[in-house]
Order: sequence, then C-alpha cells, then structure tokens
Amino acid sequence: MVNSSIVLLAAMASGATAFSASSVNLPSTVLSSSSAIHAVAPSRRDFFTRTGSVVATTLLTVTSANPAYAADTPPTPEELERIRTGYKNIQYLLANWEAETTVCRENGGECKRNAEAVRKYLGLRSTLDPLFQIEKVFAKVRFMDDIDPDKLDEFFDATEVWNTTMNMSNSMAFISQFAEYNPGGGKDEVKKYLDEAQTQVVLAESALKTILDCVNSSPA
Repeated sequence: MVNSSIVLLAAMASGATAFSASSVNLPSTVLSSSSAIHAVAPSRRDFFTRTGSVVATTLLTVTSANPAYAADTPPTPEELERIRTGYKNIQYLLANWEAETTVCRENGGECKRNAEAVRKYLGLRSTLDPLFQIEKVFAKVRFMDDIDPDKLDEFFDATEVWNTTMNMSNSMAFISQFAEYNPGGGKDEVKKYLDEAQTQVVLAESALKTILDCVNSSPA
C-alpha cells in the first residue's frame, strides 16, 4: 500500500508541473537511493539531438510567429542571464536549506518542513521563475558561435544530469508534502524525502555550474 501511494504521488508530481517541458519518471527502485541519477542515456550526442528535435516540434507554432524562439538560433543574452540567475538562486536555497524548507504559523505557531520552495527554485512553479523550461535554452547552446567545441561533450553530460536530478528533486519534494499522512508516514518520512531532494539539488547545482562554465567558454 505504501509503495502504491508513493508511485501515485510521483505521478501527481508530474501532473502538477504540466507547464514544465520535463516529465517525472520515478521507478519504485529509485526511492531508496540517489544513485539512480547516474542512469543517463548511452549517447550524449543522440540525447542532445533528440532533445533539440522535441523542443523544435513543441515550439513549431511559436517559432513561426516569433523568430526569437527558433530552435536553430543561439540563446539571447536575456536567456543566458536566466541560467546565471537560476544558478545563484539554487546556491541560495542550498545555503539556507532549513529556513527555506520550513514554514511556521504566525504568532509563534507550529513550524513544519515544507518542500514547496524546492520546486520554485528549480523553475517548476511559475513561468516567471528564471529556470522555467530552461532546457529550451540549453537546446540553443549548440548554435552559439563563441562556445568552445571541445566543451560540448561536457555540456551534454551536464544537461543530462540536470534533467535527471531536476526531475528527482521535484518528485522527492512533492512526495515529502504528503509523507506525513501516508500509511506508516510521519515527520521522519517528511525529512527523509526532503533530505533526498536536497541531495538531488546539490547535484543539479553542480550540473548547472558546469553548463555555465561551458556556455562562458571560448575556443582557444
């Protein structure tokens, strides 16, 4: 019953982020270990090509109306700034993890852990969040004239890790919201899933740093 509830909640997490271009895939064996983030696609270049194709198809009607969103154009300075801002925001989240994931009632009321901030900082709550659908910006990076081609493999690796850890962070954060009320649940269960979300956010932050380093690189 507990496993069924967890799988159902993971599916709900995917539905709750319908505005995001990423979908949550949460096998039952993943919940006990963060090592699942290493299960990446076998071919980095194939992955990047497929990602670009999906984004191009999804944005077909938009790009016909606004060339600025075309998948075969490099990211704009504003789009690159979104990556930088998002990275700084994630750094802030990790530096203030307990405060950002705790909500207290007014006038000295009870305080409870709450993972909503995790999803917000990852760009999964609002179209105004800097990292909202940031993978569309990643798909444009290969068209940059001033990126070091020797950095592309590293960039592909980092985008894979970002996608995986972002999805895992989202799922763990969402599940933690209900862990106290699930059969066999409680505050310890809430903390367990929050801790797992934090582990994934740390990995996501590292991947985003690598992406920024590659974007800011220039051929020697």
